[in-house]
This record gives sequence, C-alpha cells and structure tokens, in this order.
Amino acid sequence: MSDLRKIVIDDKEIEVDPAMTLIQACEQAGIEIPRFCYHERLTIAGNCRMCLVEVVGGPPKPAASCAMQVKDLRPGPEGQPPVVKTNSPMVKKAREGVMEFLLINHPLDCPICDQGGECDLQDQAMAYGVDFSRYREPKRATEDLDLGPLVETHMTRCISCTRCVRFTTEVAGITQMGQTGRGEDAEITSYLGQTLDSELQGNIVDLCPVGALTNKPYAFTARPWELTKTETIDVMDALGSNIRVDTKGREVMRILPRNNDGVNEEWLADRSRYVWDGLRRQRLDRPYIRENGKLRPASWPEALSAAAKAVTEARKPAGLVGDLAPAEAAFSLKKLIEGLGGTVECRTDGAKLPAGNRSGYVGTASIEDIDSARSVMLIGTNPRVESPVLNARIRKAWLAGASVGLVGPAVDLT
Repeated sequence: MSDLRKIVIDDKEIEVDPAMTLIQACEQAGIEIPRFCYHERLTIAGNCRMCLVEVVGGPPKPAASCAMQVKDLRPGPEGQPPVVKTNSPMVKKAREGVMEFLLINHPLDCPICDQGGECDLQDQAMAYGVDFSRYREPKRATEDLDLGPLVETHMTRCISCTRCVRFTTEVAGITQMGQTGRGEDAEITSYLGQTLDSELQGNIVDLCPVGALTNKPYAFTARPWELTKTETIDVMDALGSNIRVDTKGREVMRILPRNNDGVNEEWLADRSRYVWDGLRRQRLDRPYIRENGKLRPASWPEALSAAAKAVTEARKPAGLVGDLAPAEAAFSLKKLIEGLGGTVECRTDGAKLPAGNRSGYVGTASIEDIDSARSVMLIGTNPRVESPVLNARIRKAWLAGASVGLVGPAVDLT
C-alpha cells in the first residue's frame, strides 16, 4: 500500500507525501505560489500571508499554504481527493489585499535601492498586486541598524518576514537579531545594538526578499542586468562551495552562492563572499626579476626565460603550492615536477610519509552524509573559522540529535 496521498490542485491530480505542506505540493505540481517569509531551509513562520490558497470544503477563508500539511486536508463527501485552488477569485482578492498591506509603509526607493531588478516585492507586486494605493496617511519610518561593515540596513523597507532572524538563530547559531513589538510597532532589531558576530552573516542579504538588508561593499556599484554571471567554485576553503561571480566589464563586482545540496546547500561564508575586494589592491601588473636582492620590471619573454633557466639549473627541484593558488596553476606545477622526476605530495602539516602508502586511501563519507550522522568527531580543528558553511551543516546535525566531539583546544562552534 502506497503512503502517498492524492490531491487535486487547479484541476491537476497528483500524489504527494502527506507530510508535505501545500506550498511544496503546489511546487511539485508545477504551480508557482508567491511567498515572502517561507524558505525551504528555514522553519515555517507563516507571517507574510502571501501564499494563501483556497481549500475546497475546508475553512471558509483562504489558508496559508506554507503552514498547512496535506495530511490535514479533508477528503470529499464520497472520499474524493482534497481540492485546492491557487488562482480562484477568492485567492486573487486575498493576495491583492495582503500586497496592499505590505506596501502601506514601504518607501518608494526602487530607483535608489540595490535590490532593484532582483526584488521579490517588486516582482510580486507587479504579478499579484493592484496598480493603485488607497493609503493616504504618513508612512512609518524605522531607525536603521548598525550590523557591521558587511551588511547595510534600510529597515523602513522591512516587511517583517523574519527570514534574517530565523537564519541567524537556526543556521548561523547566533541570537543577536530578533523581532520586537506588535502590529504596526513590530520591527526587526539587534536588541542591544550589537554588530553581527557570525562568519555567515552575508547570507541574510541573499535571504532578504526586499531591500532592507543589502551588501554594503557592493552598494551603488551596479545593477543586476549590467552584470555578466559566471559559475565557478570557491577556493577560500577546502569545502569547494559552488559560487557565481558577477562581473562588469573586467571587474568583479560581487560573489554569490549557487545551490548545491551535496556541498554548500545555498550558503556561503563571508570570507568567500567578500574576498573579491583583494582583486583591486596591490595587484602585480607586470613580471619582475630579482637581481642583487632587488626587483626590476621585465618583459614576459625575459621573465619566462629566467624562470626556465632557474628550473633547469636546479639540482633538486621542489615546488610549493599555497592554498589560494588556482587549480590550473597547481596542475601545471604538478606536471612540471613529475616531468623533472619528482614526487607529488599533498600535505598541510609537513609530515614526511611515503606517498605510496597513502595512494590507496579512499574517503568513505560525503559532506552530505553529515546530515544523517549520529556522531561527529573534530580533531584539532575549528570549522567555524576554517569552514563556516561546513560548521553550519555540523550544527544542523547537532540540532537533529547528533553528538559532536572535539579533540583539541576548546572552541565556540555555535
């Protein structure tokens, strides 16, 4: 007997897991449901009400599809599958009302907002809102927060979706952000006016559906449609997070994460996100040759000839690769050392062990296996500093009941 349950969504019958929420069932049916507060990697808040749908035979008012599970739906009088409508007149009217309320206090900052062009509020106001406002009273203004040098705040634009609060609490493991007040007085704040103490704080910029939280180093530099997007892999730690580099001309403007459930999910460490500013500082613009202890400018042919001469005259050549060297450069050095009869060894602690003895070692676990691990042992490491995204995955396993052991100096893993 199948554990799946039949449900009809907009005249389309599908079978889904009863534990699914209606918004997940709609996505499986290929139907887009607008949302602001809902995020698949965070707990359910259900406070934006933008994802309202009509449940036939259910409550007389629209239901929040992010908070209602399929198993809670009642079948028809003769056992027919439950029926859900996502585009009925009731749903359209409810969405228009919700959007009107969200825009009551939202400023008309679109021309000067860094979120412009990739703003969920813009897109959904165009798709599901109305083209006029009945609100004539003064709009509410909110004091901006100082969250540090990485995240810029414009809290008057905030719609209180609480994505940032849930991320910092659940994923990053800090409790410096929260919501205070009720009704019109509700606002997101940092309580004691503290700056964020997290290595993952840049992710709240990606999560914010409006322009309340923006990238401070990227502020007022480019519009999304002006950027060339290149998919690549992060080299700032050993995790290999999937990233996207946005460039304008030949200049890197920002770095964003890409979704990969098996590696970084959709998070990115601040070190990787903001490292691009180093591309503009003290860059070598030409080759140099050291003579008598001093560097002098040289042409490329002259520099390459000097390098080739030094390599061929070496009696016991050895190469060292730093952790920030491009993969192409490391591969080229590997081929060079092998061509000179050397042995390629990859170690970080300087221990001299025969390379052949370890050539058959095979890893038995993947990064994704941490999610289902019952125990995680850390030996002489601090993943919060060395690999914050991996630390977030370890924290997720710990919240699910896994035990985390540490051999070495005590560290704060959140």
